[in-house]
Amino acid sequence: MNEPLIIVVSGPGGAGKGTLVDALLEHDTALWLSRSWTTRVQREGESDDAYVFVSRDQFHRRIGDKGFLEWTEFLGNLYGSPLPDADIGKDIVLEIELHGAKQVKAQHPEALLVFVRPPSREEQRRRLQERGDSFSHVTQRLKKAESEEREGTALADVVIVNDDLERAVAELLLAIGVARSLRG
Repeated sequence: MNEPLIIVVSGPGGAGKGTLVDALLEHDTALWLSRSWTTRVQREGESDDAYVFVSRDQFHRRIGDKGFLEWTEFLGNLYGSPLPDADIGKDIVLEIELHGAKQVKAQHPEALLVFVRPPSREEQRRRLQERGDSFSHVTQRLKKAESEEREGTALADVVIVNDDLERAVAELLLAIGVARSLRG
């Protein structure tokens, strides 16, 4: 059996990565989502399964055990993608920040890197505020988005503007189909 395809979905905060990945998983049952670990505090109203919320000590133990495909520190919090079981039999989806995406691409050049962009800075701001981010966090995210978009667009195999969810999912499914067909 072929090694699983690694699909990395990256983009700035508020681009709609999570919404896009959730819809993707509903359309393709041959995918497994590597649910990221984080040391950040769970937002009010945020789903318990949005991340695996852990302490810094737990996170560092996992690093020491070489239990992450990638990990990074972002705005003072640690984020990491746990390694899957060897026999999951599905392609792997990672929804991660750009720094982590670069780590995965360096270790697995065959990975499909999809960069998701918000339709506009105004819409990105609205999405960040709507999900409960503080004013200072929204400001930091928007400032960082400029450089992330330049770098992510240059690095990506596919760039998707997330202005219409149905179309964005269709584009992502098409890109995955092409990547699978190229693996033989």
